[in-house]
Amino acid sequence: MSPWSWFLLPTLCLLPPGAAPRRGAPASANCELKPQQSELNSFLWTIKRDPPSYFFGTIHVPYTRVWDFIPDNSKEAFQQSSIVYFELDLTDPYTISALTSCQMLPQGENLQDVLPWDIYCRLKRHLEYVKLMMPSWMTPDQRGKGLYADYLFNAIAGNWERKRPIWVMLMVNSLTEVDVKSRGVPVLDLYLAQEAERLRKQTGAVEKVEEQCHPLNGLNFSQVRPSLYEGLGL
Repeated sequence: MSPWSWFLLPTLCLLPPGAAPRRGAPASANCELKPQQSELNSFLWTIKRDPPSYFFGTIHVPYTRVWDFIPDNSKEAFQQSSIVYFELDLTDPYTISALTSCQMLPQGENLQDVLPWDIYCRLKRHLEYVKLMMPSWMTPDQRGKGLYADYLFNAIAGNWERKRPIWVMLMVNSLTEVDVKSRGVPVLDLYLAQEAERLRKQTGAVEKVEEQCHPLNGLNFSQVRPSLYEGLGL
């Protein structure tokens, strides 16, 4: 394995129909791809040099939802590469801290200051409903790992009244029964980062947190409203 074989992972993926299980579908769903189609849907690009380099498109979902649908050529490229660059370094505590900080409104502002009052009230009722349902949504495996409903709710929705609308919209979209049941399972990017560390590969990041946060935080409420309304069932 050459020390200069790079496997680059920008988040770049739009899955076509049939390439991944439907939301909530069992992992064993009968969706096997034909070999030719498997190659076309691999989201793996090769830079032909000696040794080769690769680009691979990932997606921010629990890896267990898509791992069985990732073709062998992509997995082999990862195994053979000794240097892996990700979108962000999700194993760095600073990355997580910076992502949390960038979600917050400016000091002194709260969500009720920036959302229409009726939407704020609807959001509050929705979160109360989710908190009530959380114990029934959790899996026995999650309980066996010592996760409690209140802890899980706070891990996802904690300090929601201080978050910017764009991040509240993303939070609401992740507060579904299917997503709650998969909490604790690493997203594909993080899983590959953990595997890279375990296999002692050299790792890095192609972006900084600020490069992701600033464009999202620049969206105004009129741009966020449709998705937030949809998440709240309006």
